[in-house]
Amino acid sequence: MLKLKSWRSVVAGLGVVAMAMALSYGAVRADGHEKLKVGFVYVSPIGDAGWTFQHDLGRKAIEEKFGDKVATTYVESVAEGPDAERVIRQLAADGNQLIFTTSFGYMNPTIKVAKQFPKVTFAHSSGYKRADNVSTYLARFYEGRYLAGIIAGKMTKSNTLGYVAAFPIPEVVRGINAFARGVRSVNPDAQVRVVWVSSWYDPGKEREAAETLIAQGADVLMQHTDSTAVVQAAQDRGVFAVGYHSDMSKYGPKAHLTASTHVWDQFYIDKVQAVIDGTAKSDDTWGGLGAGMVQMSPLGDMVPEDVRKLVEAARGEIAAGNLHPFAGPVLDNKGETKVPEGQNITDKGLLTMQFYVDGVVGDLPK
Repeated sequence: MLKLKSWRSVVAGLGVVAMAMALSYGAVRADGHEKLKVGFVYVSPIGDAGWTFQHDLGRKAIEEKFGDKVATTYVESVAEGPDAERVIRQLAADGNQLIFTTSFGYMNPTIKVAKQFPKVTFAHSSGYKRADNVSTYLARFYEGRYLAGIIAGKMTKSNTLGYVAAFPIPEVVRGINAFARGVRSVNPDAQVRVVWVSSWYDPGKEREAAETLIAQGADVLMQHTDSTAVVQAAQDRGVFAVGYHSDMSKYGPKAHLTASTHVWDQFYIDKVQAVIDGTAKSDDTWGGLGAGMVQMSPLGDMVPEDVRKLVEAARGEIAAGNLHPFAGPVLDNKGETKVPEGQNITDKGLLTMQFYVDGVVGDLPK
């Protein structure tokens, strides 16, 4: 496995680039056959928790499953935009036959590079643009958010919940809304306040946002950002938090109620197998609790037994398809009906969501 710590390490000098290419092209199995080379592009450091950490667990699952049949490469801390395009192109030029690009802002760069390398298979996480050699994949994070909302709605004393959010794209907005729907399902008087940090990974901004929400009365915090700063702030200030992407309990053992986590292992294994078999195709994957792509980490000791039973029952109903977090009626926070009673929101409605539901305070940034 070739590790490139960040895009800066790729462009630091021609010697580094030459070494990277030599290592990639030198991927040969013990039987003399060429290994399948698989590249990953990460938006933040891997660390030991968070969005990128979970994707890297999936990369390691590939190595464990396929052994010397594969050689994996990753580049971490790649900024969305021009840097991403250069990294993706370099991975393709280095001979990677399968490339996973793991952030929303990598969508257009992935599509552009894929046109230049039609024999390379690409898979982009959280985007919506596909091509003959580009698939998309995501998890139904909102299902875990709804369960987290049930816990938060039961655990709050102030009836004010705080949410640290990255960018106002539909993926993040529906997470906020699903959380609020879960909260309101058990506590109709509670409200969710949101602070936007305009970054996927910025521990300083994330902590500052958490502190702001606590100052506004929030006694349970949720996040759609990548670091553990929100959980750590909750621990330091004596409030509760719900982790995201990974189990973050070690960063706030007295604060951490649970975490909505993502498991990419089987998806990545299946994609690699398809390329090996020559059956890879452009498709879209969107799995949730039922598929095991979304899971809840163990609940903290502070969560009462009645709440545990409530959450487990809801988890089973969602996984079985009997409970939809956006079952109508769904009202926005201005009182307009978005989903009528007796209906569920469509996937198209989820993928284009650009409104706050009832229970979320304020206006959605444009």
